Amino acid sequence: MPRTISITKESLIEASISLLKREGLSSLTARKLAKEAGCSTQPIFRAYQNMDELYEDVFNVSAGIFNDHCASFPKTSTVPFVNLGLAYISFAQSNKEIFRLLFLSDNRYGKSLLELLNGETGFLKEQIAAAKEQGCNDPQGLFMKMWMLIHGSACMSLTDDYDLDTDATRALLEETEKVFA
Repeated sequence: MPRTISITKESLIEASISLLKREGLSSLTARKLAKEAGCSTQPIFRAYQNMDELYEDVFNVSAGIFNDHCASFPKTSTVPFVNLGLAYISFAQSNKEIFRLLFLSDNRYGKSLLELLNGETGFLKEQIAAAKEQGCNDPQGLFMKMWMLIHGSACMSLTDDYDLDTDATRALLEETEKVFA
């Protein structure tokens, strides 16, 4: 009778995400993953041809984690791009290493920044449509201006240099949108 395979791609991804969250992408090596998953390196390379293939799966699962975060984040403002900004900054604060992987790495495995922000639910498209419905003549231009503040704030939170709470952040984003709109 053949041996039962107990280490699956799913369990390797779960262990990879756990390691990523704790130590960052640079720590995601075959040896460290094997230790995290409680196996040798052999099951890793039985499931994946190489580490790049694993990294791509980790990236895609991480994008799903971001998408779920945005979809479940409370929508507290009717001002375009504010909810996106709040969700994005919150994600950076609570998922620093996943944020780095998704938004600060050179390789996005064929996904653009806009695809990541839009996610499976069309989150960014909804925000652009809302801006247009509210009379904005250039919603894409407004987004780009708002994005600089949103992304900069999220990046500042990675180094604990961003100390505004959610209410102050919401007020800042709403005020900025009025200036740029």
